[in-house]
Amino acid sequence: MAGRWKNTLTENDVTTEAAFLNRRQIMAGLAGVGLAGIGGAARAAPLQPNSWEDITSYNNFYEFGTGKDDPARNAHTLTTKPWTVKIDGLVDKPGDYDFDDIMSKMTIEDRIYRFRCVEAWSMVVPWNGFELADLLALAGVQSGARYVAFETLYRPAEMPGQKAPILDWPYVEGLRLDEAMHPLTIMATGIYGKPMPNQNGAPLRLVVPWKYGFKSIKSVVRITLTDKQPPTTWNKTNAREYGFYSNVNPTVDHPRWSQATERRIGGGLFAKRVPTLMFNGYDEVASLYGGMDLKRNF
Repeated sequence: MAGRWKNTLTENDVTTEAAFLNRRQIMAGLAGVGLAGIGGAARAAPLQPNSWEDITSYNNFYEFGTGKDDPARNAHTLTTKPWTVKIDGLVDKPGDYDFDDIMSKMTIEDRIYRFRCVEAWSMVVPWNGFELADLLALAGVQSGARYVAFETLYRPAEMPGQKAPILDWPYVEGLRLDEAMHPLTIMATGIYGKPMPNQNGAPLRLVVPWKYGFKSIKSVVRITLTDKQPPTTWNKTNAREYGFYSNVNPTVDHPRWSQATERRIGGGLFAKRVPTLMFNGYDEVASLYGGMDLKRNF
């Protein structure tokens, strides 16, 4: 699997955590991942390092509260074992897939990705996970499928934010099938080589690095293949502000703020803003949107 995608980040973009980075360096030498193919790094501004503390304490996960520190404070209530993912719709083998069984069949990789929030802040995260395409292949995608819908766990007793009508629960998201099958799209199961923390979407979350962070749905319990564009939570809440695609695009502002620049987490409240890159710097996905008006299809 290694080498099928172009990594534009290096080890210097992530806060040092000796054991993890030593392992990354060894893997890069053996598999050509990580240090090779850094073509996009030269044009990107120097990245603010992100620590485990940054990544796990500054989150949007409204199921545990709307404050950035609420998920870290409240997510300990979430039970993640046992965990199953229902895969249904236009697939050959619909059913409830046990998380541990999924993990035994997947190839887990380390992926260092930029993460850009629609709120114009960003960080760099060293995810561990597997390509979504491999999970979909396990279920067998039928020829009529055009979209992939995702659903988050709904368990108000353990997710206190769901007791308030902040959003239409459970949280749902969706991708076009070609986006879901792209090798950059992963189901993340950990950070820094450690199991995914509850506040970051344990035990399984989507990561689509060229889209705004709210597209990367957390604590996934259902994946549905469909021939129709699925509803998505933030688009249902306010379609004017949150489009279905939500690709990172510095030329298309949010109605209430500019998307041309971003604030890197880890540099303090007055950290210098840096330019936002089209597709968050992942130019290899541009071909997915050939001929589309990305201002209209935001």
